Amino acid sequence: MRILLWHVHGSWTTAFVQGPHEYLVPVLPDRGPDGRGRAQTWDWPGSVREVAPEALVVEEFDLVVLQRPHEVDLVAAWTGRRPGVDVAAVYVEHNTPVPHPTDTRHPVADRDDIHLVHVTHFNRMNWDNGAAPATVIEHGICDPGRQWTGDIDRLAIAINEPIRRNRVVGADLLPLFAQTAGLDVFGMSVTGVGARYGIPADRCREFEDLPQGAMHRELARRRVYVHTARWTSLGLSLLEAMHLGMPVVVLAATEAPRAVPAEAGCVSSDLTELIDAVGHLHSDPIAAAHAGDVARAFALKHYGVNRFLHDWEDLIEEVVA
Repeated sequence: MRILLWHVHGSWTTAFVQGPHEYLVPVLPDRGPDGRGRAQTWDWPGSVREVAPEALVVEEFDLVVLQRPHEVDLVAAWTGRRPGVDVAAVYVEHNTPVPHPTDTRHPVADRDDIHLVHVTHFNRMNWDNGAAPATVIEHGICDPGRQWTGDIDRLAIAINEPIRRNRVVGADLLPLFAQTAGLDVFGMSVTGVGARYGIPADRCREFEDLPQGAMHRELARRRVYVHTARWTSLGLSLLEAMHLGMPVVVLAATEAPRAVPAEAGCVSSDLTELIDAVGHLHSDPIAAAHAGDVARAFALKHYGVNRFLHDWEDLIEEVVA
């Protein structure tokens, strides 16, 4: 089967393209948001093929996976086929609803011919899905293996665009955690985040746009993983850290309380509890190792790539039939 999808979220797509199909990914000369093509920092199989928009008119495909509202019109303009009418379509919603947490109507809510797939149960519950058939397929992670050593005496935090997104991703909380231990912040557009929040340079180091494998190796050397997001979907970097065997300290927001057992470190909305947990795990390697083992076992059971692909195969069979 051939599946058309845009490269929007690298980590999610990395898991999705491990399936048994051929995947067509649009590419533009500037590799902008509507044509990123194959990933540059993730390892994708040869079954992922780049296709220029003008070539899509003659390409055959069985399913389109939409991830942004305007892709409905892009498919029609670039291929001459209407999603849900001329070709089977699903819409993967990666995000929590905005601007309102409970009264935001989904872009495909008025359609019953496009299957809406949420990546967390929290998202399905909060979005107004309207007439769209809605399902949850939880994340799957390609297991990087247990790599945690904790030999670098600092905290790991992974946030994309923390200066722009600010409170949404909890970037304003970085100074609080920096009082307990030095921070190493990984992600897209993280340069300058320490200065933005007044953290001394030795207390906040920044690592921007590392390839996924390199980032995993670096994360695993830090003592504790801290997840600060307030209003995002379930962060794949958190699930990756758990797969790595890292102890995790996590804000109890959106899907996190369901996705992270307390024994994996700490899950709380009490900032004092979170800071105390960081201090405890940072200073007690035995407790940190035990928490990391719990985190990895839970992540393997609930967020493994095989379960993810199996769930997708069931839905694809239903939608394309």
